[in-house]
Amino acid sequence: MKTRKLTYIDLFAGAGGLSEGFYQCGFLPVAHVEMNKHASETLETRGAYHYLKEKNQLDIYYDYEKGIISREAFLRSVPKIEVDSVINREMSESSMKEIYDRIDSIMSQRGIDNVDVIIGGPPCQAYSLVGRAQSSHMIIPMEQDPRNELYKLYVQFLRKYKPKMFVFENVSGIKTARGGQAFKNLQMYIKRIGYELDYRELNASDFGVLQSRKRIIIVGWRKELELTYPEFQIIKKIDIVQDLLFDLPALLPGKVSNNYSTYDMRSIKPYVRKEHIREKEDVLTCHMARPHTHQDIEIYKRAIDLWFNNQHERLKYDDLPESLKTHRNRNSFVDRFKVVEGDMNYCHTILAHLSKDGHYFIHPSIEQHRSITVREAARIQSFPDNFYFEGPRTAQFVQVGNAVPPLMAKGIANCLMESLSKL
Repeated sequence: MKTRKLTYIDLFAGAGGLSEGFYQCGFLPVAHVEMNKHASETLETRGAYHYLKEKNQLDIYYDYEKGIISREAFLRSVPKIEVDSVINREMSESSMKEIYDRIDSIMSQRGIDNVDVIIGGPPCQAYSLVGRAQSSHMIIPMEQDPRNELYKLYVQFLRKYKPKMFVFENVSGIKTARGGQAFKNLQMYIKRIGYELDYRELNASDFGVLQSRKRIIIVGWRKELELTYPEFQIIKKIDIVQDLLFDLPALLPGKVSNNYSTYDMRSIKPYVRKEHIREKEDVLTCHMARPHTHQDIEIYKRAIDLWFNNQHERLKYDDLPESLKTHRNRNSFVDRFKVVEGDMNYCHTILAHLSKDGHYFIHPSIEQHRSITVREAARIQSFPDNFYFEGPRTAQFVQVGNAVPPLMAKGIANCLMESLSKL
Protein backbone atom coordinates (compact mmCIF):
# COMPACT_ATOMS: atom_id res chain seq x y z
CA MET A 1 0.00 0.00 0.00
CA LYS A 2 2.91 2.33 0.60
CA THR A 3 4.16 1.92 -2.97
CA ARG A 4 1.02 3.11 -4.78
CA LYS A 5 -1.57 5.80 -4.52
CA LEU A 6 -4.81 4.99 -2.76
CA THR A 7 -7.72 4.96 -5.20
CA TYR A 8 -11.32 6.11 -4.99
CA ILE A 9 -14.57 6.17 -6.96
CA ASP A 10 -16.78 9.23 -6.60
CA LEU A 11 -20.55 8.60 -6.83
CA PHE A 12 -23.20 11.31 -7.23
CA ALA A 13 -20.11 13.45 -7.72
CA GLY A 14 -21.69 16.85 -8.42
CA ALA A 15 -19.02 19.44 -9.24
CA GLY A 16 -16.43 17.46 -7.29
CA GLY A 17 -16.02 19.23 -3.95
CA LEU A 18 -15.64 15.95 -2.05
CA SER A 19 -13.37 14.57 -4.76
CA GLU A 20 -11.21 17.70 -4.72
CA GLY A 21 -10.41 17.19 -1.05
CA PHE A 22 -9.42 13.56 -1.65
CA TYR A 23 -7.30 14.52 -4.65
CA GLN A 24 -5.51 17.25 -2.69
CA CYS A 25 -4.81 14.68 0.02
CA GLY A 26 -3.05 12.40 -2.48
CA PHE A 27 -5.76 9.92 -3.47
CA LEU A 28 -6.06 8.84 -7.12
CA PRO A 29 -9.54 9.10 -8.70
CA VAL A 30 -10.64 6.09 -10.71
CA ALA A 31 -13.96 7.48 -11.92
CA HIS A 32 -16.65 10.05 -11.19
CA VAL A 33 -20.31 9.23 -11.79
CA GLU A 34 -22.62 12.22 -12.21
CA MET A 35 -25.91 12.63 -14.07
CA ASN A 36 -25.89 16.42 -14.52
CA LYS A 37 -24.30 17.55 -17.79
CA HIS A 38 -22.82 20.83 -16.54
CA ALA A 39 -21.44 19.28 -13.36
CA SER A 40 -19.89 16.47 -15.43
CA GLU A 41 -18.20 19.03 -17.66
CA THR A 42 -16.86 20.75 -14.55
CA LEU A 43 -15.40 17.41 -13.43
CA GLU A 44 -13.78 16.94 -16.84
CA THR A 45 -12.30 20.42 -16.69
CA ARG A 46 -10.96 19.86 -13.19
CA GLY A 47 -9.44 16.53 -14.13
CA ALA A 48 -7.70 18.21 -17.06
CA TYR A 49 -6.44 20.93 -14.73
CA HIS A 50 -4.82 18.40 -12.40
CA TYR A 51 -3.25 16.56 -15.32
CA LEU A 52 -1.83 19.73 -16.89
CA LYS A 53 -0.56 20.93 -13.53
CA GLU A 54 1.32 17.67 -13.07
CA LYS A 55 2.84 18.12 -16.53
CA ASN A 56 3.73 21.80 -15.93
CA GLN A 57 1.43 22.82 -18.79
CA LEU A 58 -1.07 25.05 -17.00
CA ASP A 59 -0.73 27.72 -19.66
CA ILE A 60 -3.16 25.63 -21.71
CA TYR A 61 -5.65 25.70 -18.86
CA TYR A 62 -5.32 29.45 -18.41
CA ASP A 63 -5.84 29.98 -22.14
CA TYR A 64 -9.06 27.98 -21.91
CA GLU A 65 -10.29 30.04 -18.95
CA LYS A 66 -9.57 33.23 -20.88
CA GLY A 67 -11.46 31.97 -23.93
CA ILE A 68 -8.35 31.91 -26.11
CA ILE A 69 -8.83 28.23 -27.02
CA SER A 70 -12.03 26.23 -27.38
CA ARG A 71 -13.20 23.52 -24.99
CA GLU A 72 -12.55 20.92 -27.69
CA ALA A 73 -8.95 22.06 -28.13
CA PHE A 74 -8.51 22.21 -24.38
CA LEU A 75 -9.71 18.64 -23.81
CA ARG A 76 -7.56 17.37 -26.69
CA SER A 77 -4.52 18.50 -24.69
CA VAL A 78 -5.05 15.70 -22.15
CA PRO A 79 -5.24 11.92 -22.62
CA LYS A 80 -8.71 10.69 -23.56
CA ILE A 81 -8.93 8.49 -20.48
CA GLU A 82 -8.79 11.61 -18.27
CA VAL A 83 -12.04 12.78 -19.85
CA ASP A 84 -13.60 9.32 -20.06
CA SER A 85 -13.17 8.83 -16.31
CA VAL A 86 -16.14 11.17 -15.86
CA ILE A 87 -19.26 9.09 -16.46
CA ASN A 88 -22.19 11.36 -17.25
CA ARG A 89 -24.99 8.88 -16.56
CA GLU A 90 -27.93 8.73 -14.20
CA MET A 91 -27.51 5.89 -11.74
CA SER A 92 -30.39 3.43 -12.01
CA GLU A 93 -30.91 -0.32 -12.13
CA SER A 94 -30.91 -0.16 -15.93
CA SER A 95 -27.65 1.82 -16.21
CA MET A 96 -25.55 0.03 -13.59
CA LYS A 97 -24.03 -2.56 -15.94
CA GLU A 98 -22.88 0.11 -18.38
CA ILE A 99 -21.35 2.15 -15.55
CA TYR A 100 -19.61 -0.90 -14.12
CA ASP A 101 -18.22 -1.81 -17.55
CA ARG A 102 -16.81 1.68 -18.04
CA ILE A 103 -15.18 1.71 -14.62
CA ASP A 104 -13.75 -1.77 -15.14
CA SER A 105 -12.30 -0.63 -18.47
CA ILE A 106 -10.68 2.41 -16.84
CA MET A 107 -9.16 0.23 -14.12
CA SER A 108 -7.81 -2.20 -16.73
CA GLN A 109 -6.27 0.57 -18.84
CA ARG A 110 -4.62 2.15 -15.82
CA GLY A 111 -3.49 -1.11 -14.24
CA ILE A 112 -5.59 -0.53 -11.12
CA ASP A 113 -6.37 -3.79 -9.32
CA ASN A 114 -8.69 -2.57 -6.59
CA VAL A 115 -10.59 0.41 -5.25
CA ASP A 116 -9.59 1.57 -1.76
CA VAL A 117 -12.39 4.04 -1.05
CA ILE A 118 -15.82 4.92 -2.41
CA ILE A 119 -17.09 8.42 -1.66
CA GLY A 120 -20.26 10.39 -2.36
CA GLY A 121 -23.86 10.80 -1.35
CA PRO A 122 -27.13 10.73 -3.28
CA PRO A 123 -28.96 14.01 -4.01
CA CYS A 124 -29.96 15.50 -0.68
CA GLN A 125 -33.23 17.13 -1.71
CA ALA A 126 -35.13 13.94 -0.95
CA TYR A 127 -33.88 14.04 2.64
CA SER A 128 -33.79 17.77 3.33
CA LEU A 129 -36.05 19.29 5.95
CA VAL A 130 -36.84 22.22 3.65
CA GLY A 131 -37.71 19.85 0.85
CA ARG A 132 -40.10 17.94 3.05
CA ALA A 133 -41.74 21.18 4.17
CA GLN A 134 -42.44 22.03 0.55
CA SER A 135 -43.54 18.50 -0.40
CA SER A 136 -47.24 19.38 -0.50
CA HIS A 137 -46.57 21.73 -3.41
CA MET A 138 -44.75 19.12 -5.49
CA ILE A 139 -46.16 16.96 -8.28
CA ILE A 140 -44.56 13.90 -6.64
CA PRO A 141 -44.79 13.96 -2.83
CA MET A 142 -41.42 13.84 -1.08
CA GLU A 143 -42.24 10.48 0.52
CA GLN A 144 -42.65 8.99 -2.97
CA ASP A 145 -39.55 10.62 -4.43
CA PRO A 146 -37.54 7.89 -6.21
CA ARG A 147 -34.35 9.55 -5.00
CA ASN A 148 -35.15 8.11 -1.57
CA GLU A 149 -33.96 4.75 -2.90
CA LEU A 150 -30.67 5.89 -4.45
CA TYR A 151 -28.71 4.74 -1.40
CA LYS A 152 -29.35 1.17 -2.59
CA LEU A 153 -27.29 1.87 -5.71
CA TYR A 154 -24.48 3.19 -3.54
CA VAL A 155 -24.57 -0.08 -1.61
CA GLN A 156 -24.41 -2.03 -4.88
CA PHE A 157 -21.10 -0.30 -5.64
CA LEU A 158 -19.79 -1.36 -2.24
CA ARG A 159 -20.80 -4.95 -2.97
CA LYS A 160 -19.08 -4.99 -6.38
CA TYR A 161 -15.82 -3.13 -5.69
CA LYS A 162 -15.40 -4.03 -2.00
CA PRO A 163 -13.46 -0.90 -1.00
CA LYS A 164 -11.66 -0.95 2.29
CA MET A 165 -13.53 2.16 3.42
CA PHE A 166 -16.29 4.45 2.23
CA VAL A 167 -17.63 7.93 2.95
CA PHE A 168 -21.36 8.63 2.56
CA GLU A 169 -22.28 12.31 2.90
CA ASN A 170 -25.75 13.78 3.24
CA VAL A 171 -27.91 16.38 4.95
CA SER A 172 -28.91 15.93 8.58
CA GLY A 173 -32.49 15.27 7.50
CA ILE A 174 -31.53 11.81 6.27
CA LYS A 175 -31.83 10.56 9.86
CA THR A 176 -35.54 11.39 10.04
CA ALA A 177 -36.64 10.96 6.41
CA ARG A 178 -39.63 8.62 6.10
CA GLY A 179 -39.87 8.42 9.86
CA GLY A 180 -36.24 7.40 10.15
CA GLN A 181 -36.80 4.21 8.15
CA ALA A 182 -34.61 5.26 5.21
CA PHE A 183 -31.59 5.72 7.49
CA LYS A 184 -32.23 2.40 9.25
CA ASN A 185 -32.51 0.65 5.90
CA LEU A 186 -29.27 2.21 4.68
CA GLN A 187 -27.37 0.94 7.71
CA MET A 188 -28.97 -2.48 7.42
CA TYR A 189 -28.05 -2.87 3.75
CA ILE A 190 -24.47 -1.80 4.39
CA LYS A 191 -23.94 -4.14 7.34
CA ARG A 192 -25.53 -7.02 5.46
CA ILE A 193 -22.76 -6.93 2.81
CA GLY A 194 -19.91 -7.05 5.33
CA TYR A 195 -19.28 -3.49 6.49
CA GLU A 196 -19.26 -1.76 9.83
CA LEU A 197 -20.12 1.93 9.98
CA ASP A 198 -20.54 4.89 12.26
CA TYR A 199 -21.68 8.44 11.66
CA ARG A 200 -21.49 11.94 13.08
CA GLU A 201 -23.12 15.25 12.32
CA LEU A 202 -20.15 17.39 11.36
CA ASN A 203 -19.92 21.10 10.67
CA ALA A 204 -17.70 22.46 7.91
CA SER A 205 -16.70 25.29 10.27
CA ASP A 206 -14.89 22.69 12.41
CA PHE A 207 -12.64 21.93 9.43
CA GLY A 208 -11.53 25.53 8.94
CA VAL A 209 -14.23 26.48 6.44
CA LEU A 210 -15.64 29.98 7.06
CA GLN A 211 -19.20 28.68 6.83
CA SER A 212 -21.63 26.89 9.11
CA ARG A 213 -22.64 23.81 7.13
CA LYS A 214 -23.87 20.75 9.01
CA ARG A 215 -23.83 17.36 7.30
CA ILE A 216 -24.10 13.73 8.28
CA ILE A 217 -20.84 11.97 7.44
CA ILE A 218 -21.07 8.19 7.49
CA VAL A 219 -17.75 6.35 7.42
CA GLY A 220 -17.67 2.61 6.89
CA TRP A 221 -15.03 -0.12 6.68
CA ARG A 222 -14.86 -3.82 5.90
CA LYS A 223 -15.55 -5.77 9.09
CA GLU A 224 -12.32 -7.74 9.01
CA LEU A 225 -10.25 -4.53 9.05
CA GLU A 226 -11.45 -3.68 12.57
CA LEU A 227 -11.22 0.07 12.07
CA THR A 228 -13.09 2.82 13.91
CA TYR A 229 -14.68 6.14 13.06
CA PRO A 230 -11.94 8.75 12.51
CA GLU A 231 -11.24 11.33 15.19
CA PHE A 232 -11.36 14.57 13.26
CA GLN A 233 -9.35 17.44 14.71
CA ILE A 234 -11.48 20.53 15.24
CA ILE A 235 -9.98 23.57 13.52
CA LYS A 236 -11.40 26.95 14.47
CA LYS A 237 -10.32 30.02 12.55
CA ILE A 238 -9.91 33.56 13.83
CA ASP A 239 -10.32 34.84 10.27
CA ILE A 240 -13.57 36.45 9.18
CA VAL A 241 -15.72 35.89 6.09
CA GLN A 242 -14.84 39.31 4.70
CA ASP A 243 -11.24 38.09 4.37
CA LEU A 244 -12.45 35.80 1.58
CA LEU A 245 -14.05 38.65 -0.34
CA PHE A 246 -11.60 41.48 0.34
CA ASP A 247 -9.28 41.13 -2.66
CA LEU A 248 -11.92 40.39 -5.30
CA PRO A 249 -12.77 43.28 -7.64
CA ALA A 250 -15.74 45.29 -6.38
CA LEU A 251 -18.81 44.97 -8.59
CA LEU A 252 -22.07 46.82 -8.92
CA PRO A 253 -25.25 44.90 -9.85
CA GLY A 254 -25.14 43.50 -13.37
CA LYS A 255 -21.41 44.05 -13.81
CA VAL A 256 -18.71 41.47 -14.53
CA SER A 257 -14.99 41.36 -13.85
CA ASN A 258 -12.94 40.38 -16.90
CA ASN A 259 -9.62 40.99 -15.18
CA TYR A 260 -7.74 37.93 -16.39
CA SER A 261 -4.35 39.30 -15.42
CA THR A 262 -2.67 38.54 -12.15
CA TYR A 263 -2.76 41.18 -9.45
CA ASP A 264 -0.88 42.25 -6.36
CA MET A 265 -0.79 39.31 -3.98
CA ARG A 266 -0.15 41.73 -1.12
CA SER A 267 -3.87 42.58 -1.12
CA ILE A 268 -4.76 39.01 -0.19
CA LYS A 269 -5.64 38.18 3.40
CA PRO A 270 -3.65 35.45 5.23
CA TYR A 271 -6.54 32.95 5.14
CA VAL A 272 -6.82 33.12 1.34
CA ARG A 273 -3.07 32.62 1.02
CA LYS A 274 -2.72 29.87 3.65
CA GLU A 275 -5.62 27.78 2.34
CA HIS A 276 -4.45 28.24 -1.28
CA ILE A 277 -7.72 29.84 -2.29
CA ARG A 278 -5.78 32.01 -4.69
CA GLU A 279 -2.38 31.59 -6.29
CA LYS A 280 -0.51 34.31 -8.14
CA GLU A 281 -1.06 32.79 -11.59
CA ASP A 282 -4.78 32.12 -11.15
CA VAL A 283 -7.26 33.51 -13.65
CA LEU A 284 -10.31 35.14 -12.08
CA THR A 285 -13.50 33.59 -13.48
CA CYS A 286 -17.19 33.32 -12.52
CA HIS A 287 -17.16 36.78 -10.93
CA MET A 288 -20.30 38.27 -12.45
CA ALA A 289 -22.90 40.13 -10.40
CA ARG A 290 -26.60 39.62 -10.97
CA PRO A 291 -28.62 42.61 -12.09
CA HIS A 292 -31.05 43.81 -9.40
CA THR A 293 -34.10 46.05 -9.45
CA HIS A 294 -33.96 49.43 -7.73
CA GLN A 295 -36.42 48.01 -5.23
CA ASP A 296 -34.17 45.05 -4.35
CA ILE A 297 -31.13 47.32 -4.08
CA GLU A 298 -32.95 49.50 -1.57
CA ILE A 299 -33.89 46.43 0.47
CA TYR A 300 -30.32 45.14 0.33
CA LYS A 301 -28.98 48.44 1.65
CA ARG A 302 -31.43 48.34 4.54
CA ALA A 303 -30.47 44.73 5.35
CA ILE A 304 -26.74 45.54 5.31
CA ASP A 305 -27.20 48.65 7.45
CA LEU A 306 -29.22 46.72 10.04
CA TRP A 307 -26.63 43.97 10.27
CA PHE A 308 -23.57 46.17 10.71
CA ASN A 309 -25.04 49.16 12.55
CA ASN A 310 -27.68 47.56 14.74
CA GLN A 311 -25.87 44.70 16.48
CA HIS A 312 -26.39 42.06 13.80
CA GLU A 313 -30.13 42.58 13.50
CA ARG A 314 -31.79 40.76 10.61
CA LEU A 315 -34.22 42.46 8.29
CA LYS A 316 -37.81 41.23 8.69
CA TYR A 317 -39.84 41.42 5.53
CA ASP A 318 -42.95 42.72 7.28
CA ASP A 319 -40.98 45.69 8.64
CA LEU A 320 -40.31 47.04 5.16
CA PRO A 321 -42.26 50.03 3.89
CA GLU A 322 -45.28 49.00 1.83
CA SER A 323 -43.65 50.51 -1.25
CA LEU A 324 -40.91 47.84 -1.07
CA LYS A 325 -43.15 44.83 -0.47
CA THR A 326 -44.00 42.75 -3.51
CA HIS A 327 -44.70 39.30 -2.01
CA ARG A 328 -48.22 38.39 -0.98
CA ASN A 329 -46.97 35.84 1.53
CA ARG A 330 -45.88 37.86 4.55
CA ASN A 331 -46.22 35.19 7.22
CA SER A 332 -43.49 32.76 6.17
CA PHE A 333 -39.90 33.26 5.00
CA VAL A 334 -39.86 36.63 6.73
CA ASP A 335 -36.05 36.46 6.67
CA ARG A 336 -35.91 36.04 2.88
CA PHE A 337 -33.36 38.89 2.73
CA LYS A 338 -30.18 37.89 4.52
CA VAL A 339 -26.70 39.42 4.56
CA VAL A 340 -23.58 37.25 4.40
CA GLU A 341 -21.95 37.64 7.83
CA GLY A 342 -18.79 39.38 6.66
CA ASP A 343 -17.60 40.36 10.14
CA MET A 344 -17.95 36.88 11.68
CA ASN A 345 -15.81 33.73 11.66
CA TYR A 346 -18.33 31.90 9.50
CA CYS A 347 -21.48 32.65 7.55
CA HIS A 348 -24.74 30.77 7.07
CA THR A 349 -24.94 27.78 4.75
CA ILE A 350 -24.41 28.33 1.03
CA LEU A 351 -27.37 26.70 -0.76
CA ALA A 352 -28.24 25.72 -4.31
CA HIS A 353 -31.17 28.13 -3.97
CA LEU A 354 -28.65 30.77 -4.99
CA SER A 355 -29.56 29.74 -8.52
CA LYS A 356 -33.11 31.12 -7.99
CA ASP A 357 -32.24 34.50 -6.49
CA GLY A 358 -29.60 36.05 -4.30
CA HIS A 359 -31.80 37.59 -1.61
CA TYR A 360 -30.55 35.14 1.02
CA PHE A 361 -26.91 35.87 0.22
CA ILE A 362 -26.43 39.63 0.11
CA HIS A 363 -22.83 40.85 -0.18
CA PRO A 364 -21.76 42.58 3.06
CA SER A 365 -20.57 45.73 1.25
CA ILE A 366 -23.24 48.43 1.19
CA GLU A 367 -21.31 50.17 -1.60
CA GLN A 368 -21.79 47.11 -3.83
CA HIS A 369 -25.43 46.48 -2.74
CA ARG A 370 -25.85 43.17 -4.58
CA SER A 371 -25.99 39.43 -4.05
CA ILE A 372 -22.78 37.41 -4.09
CA THR A 373 -21.23 36.06 -7.30
CA VAL A 374 -20.47 32.43 -8.13
CA ARG A 375 -16.80 33.04 -7.34
CA GLU A 376 -17.60 34.56 -3.96
CA ALA A 377 -19.89 31.65 -3.12
CA ALA A 378 -17.17 29.24 -4.25
CA ARG A 379 -14.60 30.91 -2.00
CA ILE A 380 -16.95 30.65 0.97
CA GLN A 381 -17.22 26.95 0.11
CA SER A 382 -13.36 26.87 0.13
CA PHE A 383 -13.00 26.18 -3.61
CA PRO A 384 -9.75 27.60 -5.00
CA ASP A 385 -9.96 30.30 -7.66
CA ASN A 386 -8.42 27.90 -10.20
CA PHE A 387 -11.54 25.72 -9.95
CA TYR A 388 -13.65 26.53 -13.01
CA PHE A 389 -17.39 25.83 -13.04
CA GLU A 390 -18.93 24.96 -16.41
CA GLY A 391 -22.36 25.96 -17.66
CA PRO A 392 -24.47 29.11 -17.35
CA ARG A 393 -24.49 31.09 -14.11
CA THR A 394 -27.61 29.33 -12.83
CA ALA A 395 -25.95 25.92 -13.24
CA GLN A 396 -22.76 27.19 -11.60
CA PHE A 397 -24.67 28.37 -8.52
CA VAL A 398 -26.34 24.95 -8.21
CA GLN A 399 -22.98 23.19 -8.43
CA VAL A 400 -21.41 25.40 -5.77
CA GLY A 401 -24.41 25.25 -3.45
CA ASN A 402 -24.66 21.45 -3.55
CA ALA A 403 -20.96 20.79 -3.06
CA VAL A 404 -19.04 19.50 -0.07
CA PRO A 405 -16.45 22.17 0.83
CA PRO A 406 -13.09 20.86 -0.44
CA LEU A 407 -11.35 21.94 2.77
CA MET A 408 -13.75 19.81 4.80
CA ALA A 409 -13.32 16.93 2.34
CA LYS A 410 -9.55 17.17 2.67
CA GLY A 411 -9.81 16.89 6.45
CA ILE A 412 -11.91 13.75 6.07
CA ALA A 413 -9.56 12.32 3.45
CA ASN A 414 -6.50 12.90 5.64
CA CYS A 415 -8.01 10.82 8.44
CA LEU A 416 -8.98 8.00 6.07
CA MET A 417 -5.49 7.96 4.60
CA GLU A 418 -4.06 7.71 8.10
CA SER A 419 -6.32 4.75 8.89
CA LEU A 420 -5.52 2.96 5.62
CA SER A 421 -1.79 3.53 5.96
CA LYS A 422 -1.80 1.40 9.12
CA LEU A 423 -3.22 -1.67 7.37
